[in-house]
Amino acid sequence: MDVMPQQDPESRRPPEPSPHDPHDPQNPYAMPAEGVTAVPPPPPTLRTTLRRAAFGAVAAGVLLAGALVAVPDGDRDAPKEPGPVERAEAAATAGSPASLSDLTALIGDRQKWVESHPDDAPSWATLGSAYVEWGRRSADAAYYGRAEEALKRSLDARPGERGNGEAWVGLAALANARHDFVAAKRWGETVRKQDPKAWSVYPVLIDAYTGLGDVKAATAATEKFGELRKGVPALARTADLYRGQGWREDALATAREAADRATEPAEKAEALHRLGELAWERGEPEEAVAQFDAALRTDSGHHASLAGKARALVALERTDEALAAYQSAVTGLPRPEYVLELGELYESLELDGDARSQYEELGGLLEQAKAAGVDESVIRARYESDHGDPAVAVELLRGQWKKQHRSAAVADALGWALHRAGKSEEGLEYVQQAVDTGVRNASYAYHLGVIEQKLAQYGPARRHLEEALRTNPAFSPLDAPKAREALETLGEPSPGGPGDTQPPPPAPVPEPKRESEPEPKPERKQEPEQEPKQESPRPEAPAPAPSKTAPAPSKAAPGSPAAVEADASKSP
Repeated sequence: MDVMPQQDPESRRPPEPSPHDPHDPQNPYAMPAEGVTAVPPPPPTLRTTLRRAAFGAVAAGVLLAGALVAVPDGDRDAPKEPGPVERAEAAATAGSPASLSDLTALIGDRQKWVESHPDDAPSWATLGSAYVEWGRRSADAAYYGRAEEALKRSLDARPGERGNGEAWVGLAALANARHDFVAAKRWGETVRKQDPKAWSVYPVLIDAYTGLGDVKAATAATEKFGELRKGVPALARTADLYRGQGWREDALATAREAADRATEPAEKAEALHRLGELAWERGEPEEAVAQFDAALRTDSGHHASLAGKARALVALERTDEALAAYQSAVTGLPRPEYVLELGELYESLELDGDARSQYEELGGLLEQAKAAGVDESVIRARYESDHGDPAVAVELLRGQWKKQHRSAAVADALGWALHRAGKSEEGLEYVQQAVDTGVRNASYAYHLGVIEQKLAQYGPARRHLEEALRTNPAFSPLDAPKAREALETLGEPSPGGPGDTQPPPPAPVPEPKRESEPEPKPERKQEPEQEPKQESPRPEAPAPAPSKTAPAPSKAAPGSPAAVEADASKSP
């Protein structure tokens, strides 16, 4: 059954199934004609048998002698070099990515096999999972439909309840690729319930829980994966977990260990790319460029590293190089987020025509993804919030939230969309939730600071805007300059600090008079009135706790944000 796209394949795509008739005698893979082996040949005579045996003995002796002369002793036991199909299978067995060329070979091999073995459930499952991986890494969503069909054929041949858990794992990976994390969780948990020691289910569960914002479940799945599958794949997943929780030092140490231990080119390039991403998030563009370059030297087709390098080159003000890198990246790997980033770079350079062209291309990619069943609501909402209709963004992201897609990325995008739509108070809650996850993302801190400034919370606004620029001074070609401008508008805080952090000393509490105490002496009334103002007497009884909202005198100019902040703190 043909489960490949019907259009002519390009050079980078896996091969189409063989179009030849399996019964065509000219086809090297042709099946024998029906009935040709139905009647066995007559048995040979005794004379013929003896003649054949003698001839075979002589021929075997000649061949053996030639082999002893021609083959050196050192090569006799040399292991066979694995081919691309074997390398792809070994990578899948180890839980590591295969190179795209090896993945292509595996797809072609399984296509030919299932043509003549349509009831081979494991081969259909392998083919479907390979389609998912190819579609994800090539940004070609058309392969997801073929993957779904192949995985269903596998389950038709052998249901999951009868041991075909790999097809269920493939469906979970497909759901993650389509950003349907609820379905991915359901498929993955079904496999885990059936076989808790099936290590291959844990990566898809980690992705599903992360997409749903379930940090506790994602942590548990990562730990279990590390128990069942040691090595680079477990280290990579652990580094991603640390990164998502803001544990930068732990993430960096684990990612470096993964890069040091990686051996295969595809696995090595992925590990180096992770180091580049971590360097970029720390605001170290030179280090990021070095790591992305190393990944590209290891695997020249790792276009994600080309996009990461372009992002870092923008921060280094090497704009021409950045534009060239972005253009190459979106050509080789047309992911919507890369197209949006390139459009925003053009807009920051005031190249409005080029920016519009990129945004139009983004719209086309989003439509293609939707037709293939891929939910790209977050990327579309990001575009609508800043360049289109924020109300559309709010509607899209509320839908995501209702579907339990509550990751930090969704929370931040929804909060920002609400702010852009004029609902800053509601948006504050969502962006605060994203920041509270601990992830060190400069964009999240910037969004929170802008919303707080809008709500006249000038102290927190200043703190979060400074955090955004401290985390990564060039986190966005459009938003980083806006963050600096917002800080300049806020100005410096008052010398005494915010009023709600420096309360005045409490007023003394007078003791009640006792009947046995004598009246105070008259001469004490002649003391200057200002002395009690200079030093307050210490009461014998404990003084009440000072109010956290008690204002302190502010020297800020009337009408400035700092003065408004001090006035706001006086309200009950």
